[in-house]
Amino acid sequence: MKNPSERTPPDRLVSGFHWRNVLPHLKREGAAYFVAFRLVGTLPREVLLQFKAEREAILRQALAAKRPLTWHEQEELFRWYSSRVDAYLDAGHGDCWLREHGIAYLVADAAKFFSGARYELRAWVVMPNHVHAVLRPLPGWTLSQILKNWKGYTAREANKLLRRTGKPFWQTESFDHVIRDDEDMHRCCYYTTMNPVNARLCVRPGDWKWSSAYRPAM
Repeated sequence: MKNPSERTPPDRLVSGFHWRNVLPHLKREGAAYFVAFRLVGTLPREVLLQFKAEREAILRQALAAKRPLTWHEQEELFRWYSSRVDAYLDAGHGDCWLREHGIAYLVADAAKFFSGARYELRAWVVMPNHVHAVLRPLPGWTLSQILKNWKGYTAREANKLLRRTGKPFWQTESFDHVIRDDEDMHRCCYYTTMNPVNARLCVRPGDWKWSSAYRPAM
């Protein structure tokens, strides 16, 4: 029998605090997440540097202490993302390959393909240059694995359609937010499906074809 002190530490990709590049990620076993990932090249270097400085101002205490983000810091980070990064992306900067119907369908189908098998998919939307999803990984799967599979498959197939095989398609790092409770879940799902409306791409969430809110006209 192992000494308790010799037990294998928990996988930080399942539950805990880990770092990728400069952004800290908080994971909780059994939790649901709001996630966002964008096409490569959608934020110019000067904009990235500005956003990085703003983000680090929010995260300075956690960065210094190497500790998990508090719920308050998570909320601040979510508001920072939605008010700054998403607003810039919604303006349509960079290559907007997801405007092409074939590629938008490819990404939407990939998001839905393993729903119920690897994750519970609560809401999703494919925007012209980024994607949002609200999901809960099922036992045996981590959020990192799910995103890696989504992005890897869609990058390969989209690049084939664009005849740019082997080139970067998605930005390496994604944004993720641990969903705290039912109220937070409602807010994240609403934010996701309202993104096309807020970006003035359609009048109602149900009008946007590449969204879980889509309701085709009868």
